[in-house]
Amino acid sequence: MSKKIRVAIAGVGNCASSLVQGIYYYRKNRDAQVNGLMFEDVGGYKPWDIEVVAAWDIDARKVGKDVSEAIFSPPNCTAVFEPDVPKMNVKVRMGKVLDGFAQHMKHYPPERSFVLSEEREDELEDVVKVLKETEADILVNYVPVGSEQAARFYAEACLRAGVSFINGMPTFIVSDPEWAQKFEKEGIPVVGDDIKSQVGATILHRTLVQLFIDRGVKIERTYQLNFGGNTDFLNMLERERLKTKKVSKTQAVSSLIPYPIGEHNIHIGPSDWVPWLKDRKIAYIRMEGRQFGDVPMYVELKLDVEDSPNSAGSMMDAIRCCKLARDRGVGGPLYSISAYTMKHPPIQYPDWQARKMVEEFIKGERER
Repeated sequence: MSKKIRVAIAGVGNCASSLVQGIYYYRKNRDAQVNGLMFEDVGGYKPWDIEVVAAWDIDARKVGKDVSEAIFSPPNCTAVFEPDVPKMNVKVRMGKVLDGFAQHMKHYPPERSFVLSEEREDELEDVVKVLKETEADILVNYVPVGSEQAARFYAEACLRAGVSFINGMPTFIVSDPEWAQKFEKEGIPVVGDDIKSQVGATILHRTLVQLFIDRGVKIERTYQLNFGGNTDFLNMLERERLKTKKVSKTQAVSSLIPYPIGEHNIHIGPSDWVPWLKDRKIAYIRMEGRQFGDVPMYVELKLDVEDSPNSAGSMMDAIRCCKLARDRGVGGPLYSISAYTMKHPPIQYPDWQARKMVEEFIKGERER
């Protein structure tokens, strides 16, 4: 078993910044009592066993820089909890733009939005070559929401290079039977789609839904409204880019409700961009139901969280489980860790069950 997990990243934004900071934060504090990990050990792999070996982005302020510098470059604005990230000698390459750049970004200040690099874009064969030369185990897909073509571009590169694909954004690839079959045929384990935070709006909403169901309260209506200040929320102001995101977030919640409540009675999705919030995300959740005697009841909740570190812990577990599957020769979608860490997995399970499945997978009691 290789002790290192060699990871490539497509999209060096806030989520990538939190993930890379986390590798070095937990390495530095490995002997201390630290918080924030769902699984400290995954089949012998610790957080600091992850190393970044390649990266792509399309922003002029990141392309050509070492990853250690690019993760702190604008428009990244997430919390800096580990400032001492050493130089990695891994330069950020110019990715394939395709639909990865929303045109409305041009109308906002550069410190808040993307600035498109004029460097030559890597073609598919370039990405495949780099993945092979760096001996990457896994590519983590962090391209912006709505980048359907770009997401599939990197998925295809992984297929050709024999590299695992972890899809952190809501383009349906791992949960698409056709794509899943391709990876299974090639014997490549994959995880997706759309990263779920440790304690974010989706997991909180799902927990409330499960509570209502378990306690016999009939759910009638519910909403989840989200807003934040990072480029993800700015990007999603273009509503056309929101289609899969809305489906992903809605199905993550509605899949737990064992009866129809009507599509007009459930509303979940990003709502607005508030620049001064930076990487903070605020979510309002409301549940309306009927309890004993058909008496109405209501729950309202507000979540306020730094968005990107919240998802990095889930990604760290997804990466380590994916490497474990590679070590074991398992190919295709990993149902357990996908259900536990993703909003739109191939198969939805209640979170308590997904957690149990991941534990069984780590122990080798479950294939995938």
